[in-house]
Amino acid sequence: MRKRKLGRSELIVSDYCLGTMTYGTQTDEDDAHRQLDMAQDAGVNFLDAAEMYPVNPVRLETAGLTEEIVGRWIARRKPQDLVVATKITGVGSVAVPDGAPITPARMRAAVYASLKRLQVDCLDIYQLHWPNRGSYHFRKLWHFDPTGQDRAATEAHMTAILGCAQELIDAGKIRHLALSNESAWGLAMWLMLAERDGLPRVLSLQNEYSLLCRSFDADLAEACWNEEIPLLAFSPLAAGLLSGKYAGNVTPEGSRRAVNPDLGGRITGRVFEAVAGYLGIAQEHGLDPVQMAVQWTLARPVPTLPIIGATTSEQLAHMLAGSEVTLSPEVMSAIDQLNRAMPMVY
Repeated sequence: MRKRKLGRSELIVSDYCLGTMTYGTQTDEDDAHRQLDMAQDAGVNFLDAAEMYPVNPVRLETAGLTEEIVGRWIARRKPQDLVVATKITGVGSVAVPDGAPITPARMRAAVYASLKRLQVDCLDIYQLHWPNRGSYHFRKLWHFDPTGQDRAATEAHMTAILGCAQELIDAGKIRHLALSNESAWGLAMWLMLAERDGLPRVLSLQNEYSLLCRSFDADLAEACWNEEIPLLAFSPLAAGLLSGKYAGNVTPEGSRRAVNPDLGGRITGRVFEAVAGYLGIAQEHGLDPVQMAVQWTLARPVPTLPIIGATTSEQLAHMLAGSEVTLSPEVMSAIDQLNRAMPMVY
């Protein structure tokens, strides 16, 4: 597995980041530990979690279970070069009492709770799962309205969180602050305020990105390139759509769609036509569609690392087997042509 320096940091991470959001619901602890072993043995040293995981469904009573499962594996395996990223849950989540917003006090408590569950002394990357002011991600773009935002309140909140991050860095509890489900304006504000006040600079951005979800490719791509902010791309398989297992609008037993019928809003009138197009490109060029979709994220102009997640260890083995696949210029051209014909399918 190839490794790279992550943004402006000292962290050296694998091309693939292992996502863990199903550990504790769809993936039991034994198989979760098999996945972690497989990933480590394949050279993956980068893990992503969140205090609200597991998902499908997200519940207050299970929040933190994924971190506990990962923590027990860390305690057993004791990996030497592991880079651990996790997240504080955003405002409105059922995974925190009363859907509390992110504040310095809640952030301090959440960091210490994640450290305990993960059984580590320091969190390498600590991400804000989504901004307090709201987000157009999670298929909210169609009705996103920023006109209710209060810029002064947003700036004060960001400054307070950056100050809290500095305290936690100084205390050796986190190494880097990072963002998730953020906009180009939000990223610019975090960077501007950090530079203005001499506070920690955010390291990375974790947003959804796949052949079917390209909102990153405009203003955010420009911002991330110029500011050396790598993208951690979640759902590179579009919640399994790009594997082809839902083609024909079917729902396999035990799949994510079996517990989340519209895949979080990804099932639309055009999505299966687009999926069929990408499956056709893979078939025409002798590629596995899963491996093609994941490797496409690594071939983007702006530094991008896919977060690969699997319900089963068999699915993970399939993805890991494609880590050396290279997409030809002909494949990339065909993908570009299909995207122009069918953009924004969800």
